[in-house]
Amino acid sequence: MTAPSRTALAFAIAACVVSLAGVPPAYAAGGTELTLYRSDNAALYASNGDGNVDDGYAVVREQRALDLAAGIHDVVLGDLPIFLDPEALALGFPNGDAKIISQRLLLAQGQNAALTGLVGHTVDVLGDSGQPLASGTLLRAGDGLLVRGRDGNTTLVRNFAAVHTTGGDFPTGSSLSLRVDAVHAGHTSAVLSYPTSGLGWRAAYVATLQPGTGCHIQFESRASIANRSGRDWHDTQLTLIAGEPNMAKASAPRPMMATARSFSAKAGNADMPQQDSIGDYRSYALPALVDLPDGSVSQVPLYATRTLDCERTALYENGNSFQPQQPILSRDFNQEGGSAIVSTLKLQAFDSLPAGYLRVLTADKNGTPQFIGEGRINDTPKGSDATITLGTAFDLRAERTRTAFSTDQAGRTLDEAFRIILSNASDSARTVTVREHPSRWRQWVLVSSSNKASQQTPDTLEFRVEVPANGKATLNYALRYSWTANETPQP
Repeated sequence: MTAPSRTALAFAIAACVVSLAGVPPAYAAGGTELTLYRSDNAALYASNGDGNVDDGYAVVREQRALDLAAGIHDVVLGDLPIFLDPEALALGFPNGDAKIISQRLLLAQGQNAALTGLVGHTVDVLGDSGQPLASGTLLRAGDGLLVRGRDGNTTLVRNFAAVHTTGGDFPTGSSLSLRVDAVHAGHTSAVLSYPTSGLGWRAAYVATLQPGTGCHIQFESRASIANRSGRDWHDTQLTLIAGEPNMAKASAPRPMMATARSFSAKAGNADMPQQDSIGDYRSYALPALVDLPDGSVSQVPLYATRTLDCERTALYENGNSFQPQQPILSRDFNQEGGSAIVSTLKLQAFDSLPAGYLRVLTADKNGTPQFIGEGRINDTPKGSDATITLGTAFDLRAERTRTAFSTDQAGRTLDEAFRIILSNASDSARTVTVREHPSRWRQWVLVSSSNKASQQTPDTLEFRVEVPANGKATLNYALRYSWTANETPQP
């Protein structure tokens, strides 16, 4: 925006802009309420984020104080977020002091986007050496600044170095120009509500494995709240919504959704968010007002920290729950598997756990917590299990080979056998869960196995195999598939 003052173009517009003449600003009067919906967009939470993010979803309800004149006139509400849905903006006068005739959203775009929030405010526009170029009410900030002076004339300034305004706050973002019809002049309050993007939240969990026998974790629950909306939020009452409401519009922000406001103290701790049901979703009302500066990621407690039982598994898995449309007879199908054995952690939800990411720590020999893996937890109802993969076990390996294969098309059967050799290079014995998915056809039986199956479902076969320290263990098993005369096999 810096340019030599001699090139500054400033000219008076003989006919003033009547619709904005003497436009009084409307300012926030406190009592802002934000309802945030979950967003997993990595750009919202990135520490190296550059600028605002047009993703996420929030519904805003804020009190605005206005100084109205009697009759029909224009009012400007500034300090709005950058990303808005113009069709969903709503302003109401609870006392019936005025009514809205029309409204126009002034978008914060271009190189002067930061000044859009000053529309309706008194400003001084300065050149590169500090010389005044224009003073008065800012009417527009876009391709230049449109300023109505105290003498009633209007000036367009295209090249300037600085804009000065009084007051400690510098409103940013978009502005809303309103034509209102007021019953009488004076001070009144209004309620402004709108949806916006650039705001979102997700759960952030930390599980620290506890020493001793068995599996126990210290479980911390937090909410990560991202603000890339182009506006600061101060002293805000915050409600978080867990679940996945349908969003009809392809682009954010989506249409405003009616949200009920009935919160009950179910959390059992006054310092924790108060949890309640809202439609088919779950809400968390924070107990205290919060500040959300633009370009920030804040964290607040979601549940009190507690100790939970858990289950750790060394898992060797082949295939998935795929079911073919017809029996597969190809000899090369699902012949061998990889060698990696992964470590998993399973816990039972003590309450409804919103979707987010779980980091797992364990203490080293010096007692220092060390990171050993991270995984995503989906929305998990109370009492349900959540399982994440921590990573590949360093000391465990597997080797899977097929030891037998034959088909009897006249008898409509196929026999197949596998050998899995598990090796353990650590100094302690390990139990490995081998999970196989018989996927040639839906009709199959386990003919034989060197270890008894620990679990068997229509698409899964599991074995728990003890592998000695610095040793190996072998699992052999055989399957028989069968099909009926009207089920044509795939060659």
